[in-house]
Amino acid sequence: MALTQSRVPPATSTAPRIGVLGSFGGFNIGDEAILLCVLSCLRSHRPDARLVVFSRDAEHTRTHRRDADEVVHWEGVPQKPVLDALQSLDLLVVGGGGFLYDGEARRYLRLVKAAQDRGVPTFAYAVGAGPLSEPADREAVRTVLSAMDEVVVRDEESHLVLEEVGVEREITVTADPALLLPREPFTEQMMRQEGLPTDTRLVGMSVREPGRAAEKLDEGDYHALLADVADFLTRRMDAHVVFVPMERQDVHHAHAVLSRMSAPDRGRILHNTYSPGEILGFMNHLDLVVGMRLHFVMFAALSGLPVLPLPYSGKVFDFARRMGAPALVGVAREQAGLMLAEVDRLWDEFPERREALEVRMRRLRELAGETCLRCGVLLDRVDAAAAAPGRIRHEHIEGV
Repeated sequence: MALTQSRVPPATSTAPRIGVLGSFGGFNIGDEAILLCVLSCLRSHRPDARLVVFSRDAEHTRTHRRDADEVVHWEGVPQKPVLDALQSLDLLVVGGGGFLYDGEARRYLRLVKAAQDRGVPTFAYAVGAGPLSEPADREAVRTVLSAMDEVVVRDEESHLVLEEVGVEREITVTADPALLLPREPFTEQMMRQEGLPTDTRLVGMSVREPGRAAEKLDEGDYHALLADVADFLTRRMDAHVVFVPMERQDVHHAHAVLSRMSAPDRGRILHNTYSPGEILGFMNHLDLVVGMRLHFVMFAALSGLPVLPLPYSGKVFDFARRMGAPALVGVAREQAGLMLAEVDRLWDEFPERREALEVRMRRLRELAGETCLRCGVLLDRVDAAAAAPGRIRHEHIEGV
């Protein structure tokens, strides 16, 4: 396929400038895990690269992502510095993560289109897509992704969404970049600081706003339903329940569920701020997980835990299918009995399921690594094109 050609860099510096654009800036632990893994991938291919992160909260990214060489704040600021930063790139890596949905896709893709207009090669790094019903977002996705040098998505759901929107190009399906996240210790001191018992079983729960998962329930009924599940877990397993916020607003919903439990003294909410790797490390203290957030479920599966995903979107359905976990159709009052029965069966049958889960997760990690390899191949092509004498960025070379 055609590859956009880079200008030959100055003789004093041959290191490529690589931009990374996604939903970064501390809003979501899963997105921050993705950023860490994408930066690690790029470093592994080009240790000398100048990595430029486009962030929605530049101060947060500068503080927490010291492996980024530059951080550009792009949201709600004058656009000239952002466009200048795009102009200086040799490659723009878009994603991963799921920001190609109604109301958000056109905002991110406006920057990608600006990079393309300036002759910068673009790579979609295991992105997620959907839902996409707004005409402006659909048009942005269709035109911008069709012009990218390569498009890799993280699940079949996203592939189907892009096909339905009309993206006419080859699309590769791999897996979420965060599957390669390094684990960090969650120490006994951290457990004590959170007031968590270490001499009893612990069940992890991740709750968020109901969204499409419980669109027929009012918020009070939704919280009460999840409280019933939490109470059942404390009785069935003689356990404590730990609510793990993956986004800031999750704390509100965790408190609401906890307040409706009949045994709130057996529930805790993590209150301190932790890195994605530490949340992955926290899974070592758990015995079972019930969750809505994709990366919470993912971290539990990586840790070899029995997992019941509570679906709120296609990406959770897709991951549940790929890891071989039971996937409920939705979160509704009439499904309370089904939810409890699934948890009960999951706990009883997991010793026989553990090996199958480990095999599936190894395969998903291999697929996540494939995205990194594909990005490296494109980066090598960019390097080769930059070294070609007499070339300038806005040329296109067939078959490079």
